[in-house]
Amino acid sequence: MRSLHQRYTLFSERNDTYIFVPEGDAQSLTIHRSSGDIVLNSPKYTVPYAAKKSEKVIYGIVGLISLSLSEYLVIITGRILQGQLMGHDIYRATEFDILPLASVSAYIPPHPVEAHLLSLVRSHFNGGHFLFSYTWDLTRRLQVQLPFQEDDANKAFWEVVDVRFFWNRFLQYKFIDVAAANSNAAYGSFILPLMYGTFEVRPTFLHGRHMNIALISRRSRFRAGTRYFRRGIDHDGNVANFNETEQILLVEGPTTPGSVRTSDDSYAAKLSYVQIRGSVPVFWSEINTLRYKPDLQIMDLATTNNAMHTHLTNQGKLYGNQFLVNLVNQKGYEKPVKEAYERHVAELDLPSVRYQYFDFHHECRKMRWDRISVLIDVMKDDIDKEGYFYINNGDAVPKCTQTGIVRTNCMDNLDRTNVVQAALAKYTLNRQLRELGILSETDGVDDFESFSKEFREMWANHADSIATAYGGSGALKSDFTRTNERTRRGAFEDGVKSVTRYLKNNFFDGPRQDGFDLVTGAWIPRKSPSASLFLVADARPLITRSMPAIASFSLFMICAGLTLPRTSDYSLFYYFLLWFSLFAVAMTFIMIHGIDYVSWPRLNPLTDVIYYEGPGFRSGHHGKGLSGKEEPSWKKGKLLGGAKRATAVAVEEVELGTMKKRVD
Repeated sequence: MRSLHQRYTLFSERNDTYIFVPEGDAQSLTIHRSSGDIVLNSPKYTVPYAAKKSEKVIYGIVGLISLSLSEYLVIITGRILQGQLMGHDIYRATEFDILPLASVSAYIPPHPVEAHLLSLVRSHFNGGHFLFSYTWDLTRRLQVQLPFQEDDANKAFWEVVDVRFFWNRFLQYKFIDVAAANSNAAYGSFILPLMYGTFEVRPTFLHGRHMNIALISRRSRFRAGTRYFRRGIDHDGNVANFNETEQILLVEGPTTPGSVRTSDDSYAAKLSYVQIRGSVPVFWSEINTLRYKPDLQIMDLATTNNAMHTHLTNQGKLYGNQFLVNLVNQKGYEKPVKEAYERHVAELDLPSVRYQYFDFHHECRKMRWDRISVLIDVMKDDIDKEGYFYINNGDAVPKCTQTGIVRTNCMDNLDRTNVVQAALAKYTLNRQLRELGILSETDGVDDFESFSKEFREMWANHADSIATAYGGSGALKSDFTRTNERTRRGAFEDGVKSVTRYLKNNFFDGPRQDGFDLVTGAWIPRKSPSASLFLVADARPLITRSMPAIASFSLFMICAGLTLPRTSDYSLFYYFLLWFSLFAVAMTFIMIHGIDYVSWPRLNPLTDVIYYEGPGFRSGHHGKGLSGKEEPSWKKGKLLGGAKRATAVAVEEVELGTMKKRVD
């Protein structure tokens, strides 16, 4: 692939242009602010004398995003080196800047809607984990990339990336359109793909062999979002929280302890093993009501089989045979999800798909997490059959390839899934090291503490990053992944993380979901900010808005009565009775109307999911007032100021499906 520009100097000419000048003798790029035109300057072009030079170094162009008043250019102004993979530097973007094309301020926008949308964009990029490389395609696994390096040598990055993991694809569509329509290949060197995910690489030494072990997770930009606001599948076959995880093993030839590797890409063997995770591929959701457990809802739509078929066949084309591992509970709250999944898998009966259920919490109860080996024993033959990717240095043809994939899920695809994926990865790593002759048939990774420690810490860090991105806190049960044993301290830390998730999922995830929808193109702003005032308005009745203030003030008065010095001998019985009563009334009202106090996404409101009345299952109707089912009149047409109410047919399109059709 043609490498990308690594540094730019930015010049701005009054309010007319932004000029990006790469290092070296490469052609510069001009973006005209009035028209939005993107022009590659001639090799002899010189920057106008009057142009103002930016003090910041620019490390990449993320793309253009159109809001209600202006288009904005998002650029990378800070980066750190995450590590090297086969001699290629892998960076994480740490600082971003947003530059307006129109003559408006990106820091003091003239309209509250524009200010709100800009804050969503900033929060999304500042809170995400975005990785990139100028010389290596992070979005594709080794098996897809290494055998075709010669074919890809003269192609631009954007032409070969996996579009699922090209996170800023929507923001780059103007640059891509210009590059595709122009014969000058230099345009492609300005298009930097970002990947939302994780990357970690660690050097280690085992039985006379230097090796690097790397772990990469790639998060899909389709149906992207937060824990409770993106569940299940859409009509295009995309599932929530879809991640591809690749474990890479790079092994040098035999050497002596203490020697230093001198070549960046002299590995004798390159191996990788890939797994995927994703939400249960049926139409389902969990409705936040301020209770610890949300209301579980399964929507039994006529198109469920078609959507699941699309999902499984698409994954089959990419990965081969599929082994579906379902970890949700077979009793209690999660049971309807398990039953819906199994029913539709049985109805499809695809020959290349095998389903395996494992009741994680039952099998591993009382902290017996070593019993994950029971699942691996059941899957062993299929895992061995699907194999892994293995190519020796200098070979044009791989020694073996991975012909199938394990797709693991639990409810969130976080905690239980992380533990099982780490166990499968360790099982495969043992097989790889034995095939290379580094381990004997009786040895395993756990027999070598320093090597095992590196492996466990990588997987624990990986689990925490994925869990934070989707759920709002680090992964539960990560103490087992990190130390190979379940501890009471780890259980206590899990309790703290669970409380953190509860608070974030109920009171903070709405804007975070809006940020995902805005940046990935699932919602496109209207060009008139006045038409989007619902984004910053609160349409709830006054009594609903006032209850938290009443509860807070009542609690303050109770605390004051308990702590402040007395100035008389009169009894405080009626004083406390009054404020306790007001506090109780306010809190009761809040819990009965819990849905009204959840921080919901506003760009693509979930009104028709919350008030879904079609066939399926619902665990309860909490948080909807005394009636429990009827939608209040003030919400007809909006949810906390949301968009117009959809018809019954649109139930399948608002939250469950396509929402806004992408332009890319």
